[in-house]
Amino acid sequence: MILIILGVIAFFASLTLRKMEQPLPRYSGVLRFVALGLVVLGFLTACVKQIDAGQIGVLSLFGKVQNSVLQSGLNIVNPLAEVAEVDVKTQNYTMSGVNDEGQKSGDDAIRVLTADGLEVIIDLSVLYRVLGSQAPNIIRETGLDFRDKIVRPITRTRIRDNAVYFTAIDLYSTKRDQFQTRIFTTIDADFKKRGLVLEQLLVRNITLPANVKTSIEEKIKAEQDAQKMEFVLQKEKQEAERKRVEAQGIADYQRIINIGLTDNQLQYEQIKALKEIATSANAKVVIMGNSKTPIIIDGKGN
Repeated sequence: MILIILGVIAFFASLTLRKMEQPLPRYSGVLRFVALGLVVLGFLTACVKQIDAGQIGVLSLFGKVQNSVLQSGLNIVNPLAEVAEVDVKTQNYTMSGVNDEGQKSGDDAIRVLTADGLEVIIDLSVLYRVLGSQAPNIIRETGLDFRDKIVRPITRTRIRDNAVYFTAIDLYSTKRDQFQTRIFTTIDADFKKRGLVLEQLLVRNITLPANVKTSIEEKIKAEQDAQKMEFVLQKEKQEAERKRVEAQGIADYQRIINIGLTDNQLQYEQIKALKEIATSANAKVVIMGNSKTPIIIDGKGN
């Protein structure tokens, strides 16, 4: 468009030169040619619009937003139309209590009241994108600042609306996933009405009041101690059972020995043992008297 304006200015300048004294009028033809070239080049440039990857273009002619959209690449458009580029890639909007971690500077965490009347602080990340076919409606009804007009207020409101169905302890422990699923469903429905797609909702952190957090930690520690004691008792029971089985085995062994062995059997076993001693390299003389205890004399001298 700038080239077209420059061409028009050059054209009128050439007409002015024709009325001036020599030698300026002789340059008027050259200036008209340049003016025509600028107009043609400006027209061609204004007719071609490049849309980058991950973007779409929305046409607006004399303030009226067109329903058609321009895809990424080169597009032929009306040179008088304005093109607004809309990002359709996945976008991240974070609301955090850590300074400068989210899109807003300072503490931007969401403070909600739970079912038991306690204030809980929630850090959250929203992953969303613009539905390409709905981009004209978004520009027509909301504008390009839809993040601050739609994403932020709807997310914060729906989280507060749903937190009242849960206690602080539930949000911190057992029902955190259920809470995340519930708010995802409600926010997704609101986003779809506005031409946005909610891809993921990440509850990054839930901060409880100090006294509640201490109580929960003490309760968790008590449960862990109880589980540890149960494990110790189970182990002691297993050890007691092992000793009982071992004692029963020894008793059974002794009973079998007492029943099965006789005096003659014992005497026979004694003779076998003495025979092995007598034939060994270290024992040479075995004296057996009337005593029940045999005398073995080592035959090796010093």
